[in-house]
Amino acid sequence: MSVSDKEKEEIEKSSAPLIEHLVELRRRLIWSLGGFFVAFLVCFFFAKRLFNLLVVPFKWATQWAGLDPHKVELIYTAPQEFFFTQVKLAMFGGMVVAFPLIATQIYKFIAPGLYKNERSAFLPFLIASPVLFLMGASLVYFFFTPMVMWFFLAMQQVGTNDQVQISLLPKVSEYLSLIMTLIFSFGLVFQLPVVTSLLTRVGLLSSQALVDKRKWAIVLAFVVAAVLTPPDPLSQCGLAIPTILLYEVAIWSSRIIERNQERDRLAREQQDAGGSAAKKAADAPSTQAPT
Repeated sequence: MSVSDKEKEEIEKSSAPLIEHLVELRRRLIWSLGGFFVAFLVCFFFAKRLFNLLVVPFKWATQWAGLDPHKVELIYTAPQEFFFTQVKLAMFGGMVVAFPLIATQIYKFIAPGLYKNERSAFLPFLIASPVLFLMGASLVYFFFTPMVMWFFLAMQQVGTNDQVQISLLPKVSEYLSLIMTLIFSFGLVFQLPVVTSLLTRVGLLSSQALVDKRKWAIVLAFVVAAVLTPPDPLSQCGLAIPTILLYEVAIWSSRIIERNQERDRLAREQQDAGGSAAKKAADAPSTQAPT
């Protein structure tokens, strides 16, 4: 298969000595780590406010359970526990805040090695990825975390003459681990359409293959939900059902990509056929025998 002059020129521009690639990689890493460090310091400064913001779904759950949301109480049992909880929260927030910068640095590092059409195809997925992650995180914050905490609050027991008082007093570290696990789980699951679309675009996956593996995908969705979420049916079904729906969205997006690729292929074939016909028509008078 012949390579056009334009593609050869792009290949020559993208080829560079190894030392230049290493220098470029170091520069991108410095920018990424620097952005994360700055975001970490800012989030650590506001760590208590961020933690209070993450406790809001717990307050909603107490209101659903018929309790006073103003009396929500969390505890820590080790002197250093809340400090390290704030550090963990600052790292989590710093990664979220710095992700656009990190993703941009990754794209700038790999973009010179891509063709122009590959860069234009990769950029929409770079934008869609954080948007889908935020959608998954919002679903956790506004719906599933209150539902899970309401489920746990319903297990409390009121003290009477025949039974003891059993109250939920979650630790700050365990509550943060719970909500972070849910956010990461849903955020990663919401990347399914992005991953499958990229694999379909490069030819490593097809919509028919996704359809054929649908049954296995449903089973795998419940298995992954059982591993990633707390051991309660609400959170497990809450993760598995959106995963199955996103799998159907992935099939739909793969079909759209395949139709667009087929339309572009037919257009190129028609253009090549028209160019060949025009060239033959232009060469025809010169090949005629003299009378």
